[in-house]
Amino acid sequence: MSIAAALRQIQERKLILPAIQREYVWKPSQIIRVFDSIMRGYPIGSFLSWKVLPETVSKFKFYGFMKDYSAFDNRHNPTVDIPTDREVVAVLDGQQRLTSLNIGLRGTYAYKVHGGWSNKPWSYPERRLYLNLLGGAPENELGLKYHFQFLTKEDLEAAVADEGKVWFPVSEIFDAAEPAAMMQIPAKYGVGNNETAVALAAKLWQEIHHRASLHFYEEDVQDIERVLDIFVRVNSGGTVLSYSDLLLSIATAQWEGDARAAVHGLVDSLNQTGNGFNFSRDTILKSGLVLADVGDIGFKVKNFGAPNMAKLEAGWHAMSASLHVAVGLLSDFGLSGGALTADSVLIPVAYYVHRRRLGHAYRESPGSREDREALRSWVLRSLIVRGVWGSGLDTLLRDLREVLRSNGGSAFPVAAIEQAMAFRGKSLAVTDALVDDILSLEYGKARTFPVLAVLFPHVDTRNQFHIDHVFPAARLDKKALTSHRNANGTPRFTAEEIEELASLRDRLPNLQLLPGLENIGKSDRAPDEWLAAEFSSQDERSAFLARHSLPSPLPHSVDEFTAFFEQRRANLAARVRDMFKIRNPEPARAQMGPSTAGLDEELTEGDYED
Repeated sequence: MSIAAALRQIQERKLILPAIQREYVWKPSQIIRVFDSIMRGYPIGSFLSWKVLPETVSKFKFYGFMKDYSAFDNRHNPTVDIPTDREVVAVLDGQQRLTSLNIGLRGTYAYKVHGGWSNKPWSYPERRLYLNLLGGAPENELGLKYHFQFLTKEDLEAAVADEGKVWFPVSEIFDAAEPAAMMQIPAKYGVGNNETAVALAAKLWQEIHHRASLHFYEEDVQDIERVLDIFVRVNSGGTVLSYSDLLLSIATAQWEGDARAAVHGLVDSLNQTGNGFNFSRDTILKSGLVLADVGDIGFKVKNFGAPNMAKLEAGWHAMSASLHVAVGLLSDFGLSGGALTADSVLIPVAYYVHRRRLGHAYRESPGSREDREALRSWVLRSLIVRGVWGSGLDTLLRDLREVLRSNGGSAFPVAAIEQAMAFRGKSLAVTDALVDDILSLEYGKARTFPVLAVLFPHVDTRNQFHIDHVFPAARLDKKALTSHRNANGTPRFTAEEIEELASLRDRLPNLQLLPGLENIGKSDRAPDEWLAAEFSSQDERSAFLARHSLPSPLPHSVDEFTAFFEQRRANLAARVRDMFKIRNPEPARAQMGPSTAGLDEELTEGDYED
């Protein structure tokens, strides 16, 4: 069919989306590339649709296509109610392309302006797709030939004086169903006598209304498992789909309310906590299965049937509250989307909160300080050790749930938790390899903040802390090191020494956590000078050095940096070994089962660690 015919079916809700589909994820540049391909007469791929018969309609929720997309407050597809006495045609493959055509020809796209506040609506002005009728695209790396652009009203007003451009909204081509209406467009914009403008308008109209460029393959099988299999296969080459995208459709059909809206709303709310997180639907759905005490927490169709979904829906409010407290705790521990190396750590924290029915008061209560510190230490250490939240995740989560259910009624059972983890090959015990791995971490890496936070528990991570170079990074820059000269004018350092010093600059032994304002004030002063200026007494200076495992005296010049680095490394190695000890170890529980996950589970769980 033609593009216009497909969009009319979307407009009339004859062509819809099953909840099996993920949401719209394309960027404006991708939409522009599609329209450029259309103008060139290039194929834009085939589409797969599914004829859903009346007896199957009731098993699914359906959604309409996005028309007016806003990255601020309109990212979720509208729901549609389908009468159960009629069949529908649902798109299994091609949603992103069809939505892009719908936005470009019928709607708007609002994305954040560069440098704008992410939480302010005015940072997301409404834009429509326009085509320049007077010429092709400027030189670009994407190889675009036609000059399409998303513009705001302000952009249009600013472009009035540009004689080389006449912008017209692409939506007017869609509205001009008849050739006569199309021919009036160039004249409307004052370029009726311009051959280029007339040719461009005619070309776009031809591609939208006349050419049958969309090729649909229709599947009419009603077996849900087969449809899911088809869907996974045809989408495997595009944006990666989590299995939860598929299962959410099954869950939605089982809830009396709207499961998809509930999950999306919770994900959005949790991700706005503190400095922001990036939790996915996978993590939240997995949390729901764990918190609802569903026996099998794997992402399988059978686990999203009516009985389990009834459990989730009945407990959703309480589980949502527990997840909010848990994410708040992660934020209190100094974590956010950038520093959280494995989202799955949220699940046992949420289960512990849920098991004890803890509210936000737990995060501040003086009586809970020791328990919070035990939880904080475990969370951060589990994020530091590689592979803890990787393969075998479901087995680990079930074991942790059992330990918390049996031993977590009044306090966080660190020893029992770590024994269970060790039994599954996820030990947090210190080894030489772990020490070397930790001490080789660098500035800017996701694991670096959790390492510093767990090594220095005096840091109140609820406040804003910066990762600071003890010896200023600016003084260890290669260019700065090259400028050092001996008294006779020869280079102070060889090329090899410069490489070595520069490589040590960003390593953990040269890093510390400082309050934000304190770090800014420190700037690139020599460490010993900054310490003397910041603390007036020798006792205060000694206390600071002890808290941060810093050797005394601090270095003053680059010549003293290597010796400082080696001593600080030795200090940190000792601290790592001490901090990773399991306190008051308890015997491992025999009923944990075999120490390796089954092959089927290993193949289906996937790797949840970033």
